[in-house]
Amino acid sequence: MSKNPTPERRARMEYVLSRRQKDLTLVLANIHDPHNVSAIYRSCDAFGVPRVHLYYTDTPFPALGAKTSASARKWVESVRHKTREDLAAALRAEGMQVLATACTPDARPMRSWDLTRPTAIIMGNEHRGVDAELADIVDGEIYIPMHGMIQSFNVSVAAAILLSEAARQREEAGMYDSPTYSEEEYGERLERWLQK
Repeated sequence: MSKNPTPERRARMEYVLSRRQKDLTLVLANIHDPHNVSAIYRSCDAFGVPRVHLYYTDTPFPALGAKTSASARKWVESVRHKTREDLAAALRAEGMQVLATACTPDARPMRSWDLTRPTAIIMGNEHRGVDAELADIVDGEIYIPMHGMIQSFNVSVAAAILLSEAARQREEAGMYDSPTYSEEEYGERLERWLQK
């Protein structure tokens, strides 16, 4: 049963849902800092990412504050995976190219990747990056070019930069102008949002 939001709020929901990019996602792999996780969810919402995949094998998913739970996580779905195989199967079923953030010689700068393709980007742990156990499920490695002495961004900042680049490419391709959800998917999600 609908909570009957104001016409303005309903219109905002309809607009936001119409611009969601269902074929763009992040994988949070053992990221432990709740502030980083909260910030990543906010960036996902801001850039139209409707769902994140959670891969937590040796780190508990952090307890997020009530404010966060009532804001960005309210609008971004979470899908948990217990095994690498489950994660890989879920991403492959959606036809995703799977990229891992890395600073290896094989990594390519973010602008050299076609992020208008269905894409999942794995964001690794704050201290050790993306775990080696995930290497065989990725199609390539992506990095953000930097010009200073420090060789890495905070993981939440990196997520925002990568999503901003994906959004830039997708905006240029007109992808935010056409809904990625089918009418049925759109209707189901709108009804769920109306309950929030």
